[in-house]
Amino acid sequence: MRELLFIVLGLIAGGFSGLFGIGGGTILIPGLVFLAGLSQHEAQGTTLAIMLLPIGILAVIPYYRAGHIHFYITALVIIGFVIGGFFGASMAESLPVNTLRKGFGVFLLFVAIYTIFAK
Repeated sequence: MRELLFIVLGLIAGGFSGLFGIGGGTILIPGLVFLAGLSQHEAQGTTLAIMLLPIGILAVIPYYRAGHIHFYITALVIIGFVIGGFFGASMAESLPVNTLRKGFGVFLLFVAIYTIFAK
């Protein structure tokens, strides 16, 4: 039964990833914490491990075919993401779980408010 939960979370995150370009942080982490009972650290680490594999390749193909991918920008963001990911993960591991969870919630709230009210 628990395996089905993880597959369904993956389906939902994959669907939202293809639809909106989101999934890992906004779908998987809350799902793993609140539905599967993982700690914030475990959910974040598991989500990052999921991104190591080429899971997004099928979602990328339609955007590539439509000419909506900027490879130069992609390469530059990857460089920053790799470096930032290392330092961010190191910082996250030093924070108490409640602080990390609250910080994540505030971040999602900020993104939601900005997305709703931005012109």
